Amino acid sequence: MKVEQFLVGSIGTNAYLMIQEETKECLAADLGGCPDSLIDHIKEKGYLPKAILLTHGHFDHIMGVEKFRNAFGGSELPVYAYEKEETMLKDPLLNMSSYYGEGCTLKQVTYVTDRQELHLAGFTIQVIYTPGHTVGGCCYYFPEEQVLLSGDTLFCESVGRSDFPTGNAGQLVRSIKDRLLDLPEETKVYPGHMDETTIGHEKEYNPFL
Repeated sequence: MKVEQFLVGSIGTNAYLMIQEETKECLAADLGGCPDSLIDHIKEKGYLPKAILLTHGHFDHIMGVEKFRNAFGGSELPVYAYEKEETMLKDPLLNMSSYYGEGCTLKQVTYVTDRQELHLAGFTIQVIYTPGHTVGGCCYYFPEEQVLLSGDTLFCESVGRSDFPTGNAGQLVRSIKDRLLDLPEETKVYPGHMDETTIGHEKEYNPFL
């Protein structure tokens, strides 16, 4: 696996490409924006997008989805999100996109469940339900590569906010302690904001845990 990070959208969200180097198939994650430079980069490298993974439904993680889909297959390109996030993805007030223009809703979404296993772009991916930042927040774990997409659940020496709609601070910390910290310590964590980290580093240095 090759992981490429891009700062996108109005507040600089980390969007990712998870690339299968042998086949050039890739997954995109948390597309808070979709600049032309990202589209051009994918085409220049010959990457083949196979799906979009969403860790949750806030505006800064979804506003680039439709532009990306239109560039790479339209509605045929699947979008995955956790089942309890459906209401937020369909409501521009809940996802807060209405504060940044016309608002954004996503309706063509494949909803996943806790511990569901996905097989996309040559990767095996486990869905880990981690409510707290939002009611339907989740993380995506790639066990063979020991990589975690943590969205806005777990940051480097920090955790996500819980003061937005459907957030819950106690639930967020429990999600991390009970569902993420038992992953291998060498697991690389790619968050929605700030720098990458590891599970081992967060066990030792995260003051919220």
